[in-house]
Amino acid sequence: MIRHRKGIFIALLKPLPEFKGKIMWVLFALIAAVLAAVVTVLSKAGIKNIDSSVGFAIQSVLIIAVSWGVVMAQGNLSQLARIEKRTWIFLTLAGIATAASSLFTFKALKLGDASMVNPLERLSLVFAIVFAAVFLKERITWQVVAGGALMVAGAIIIAVAKKGS
Repeated sequence: MIRHRKGIFIALLKPLPEFKGKIMWVLFALIAAVLAAVVTVLSKAGIKNIDSSVGFAIQSVLIIAVSWGVVMAQGNLSQLARIEKRTWIFLTLAGIATAASSLFTFKALKLGDASMVNPLERLSLVFAIVFAAVFLKERITWQVVAGGALMVAGAIIIAVAKKGS
């Protein structure tokens, strides 16, 4: 169990010996999933009376502050000088894609119901599986294909559902 007086973000700052090994990525992925759901609901409520791009810009400032705060708290600022050009290119392209994805997500949330937008937006999971196989040469098992197909089916069912049905 995580026990520390300084708060939940300490989990990002120090390794947790009781979760060493394979379970650590599962824990962080599940926390990220719950927080992503919270972000969807709070973002939808937050952009009710403002333009979606303004809402995203406000969140972006906070994301920058928190992420650089974590880097500094971990003592990793010195790594900037050692980052290779290829890494900068990948991270820059990923940053551009993140910004574009978020802007489209915010616009979709402004126009649609969060309960219908989010499942479609989460089809990114299926695209990530395909892209990982094609570009990263990750091995895809029948279980991953079946899970991906179920995700697509679920997203379609939710997307075509009538409001209040």
